[in-house]
Amino acid sequence: MAQQAISTPEYTLYPSPRNLHRTVFVHQAFVPYPYALIDMDSFALAGRWSLFAAHRKADRKMGQLVTFELEGDCARFERQFRPD
Repeated sequence: MAQQAISTPEYTLYPSPRNLHRTVFVHQAFVPYPYALIDMDSFALAGRWSLFAAHRKADRKMGQLVTFELEGDCARFERQFRPD
């Protein structure tokens, strides 16, 4: 069964089936590449994370939202993520 969308003030989110956690964590990184394959395991993160297909309401931009339990993991992801 398909998971339902999550609506927040900033985003409409569609959970990835690969998520271990369906939680929208506090620390977030929006990636404006809706079709990029993001291998979250390759980032060697210390805490929990969740990946969502996302529609950003402010500018109607599609992409992906990665949310993190730990601020350091968010910073690490933003430093290391390369869309190509």
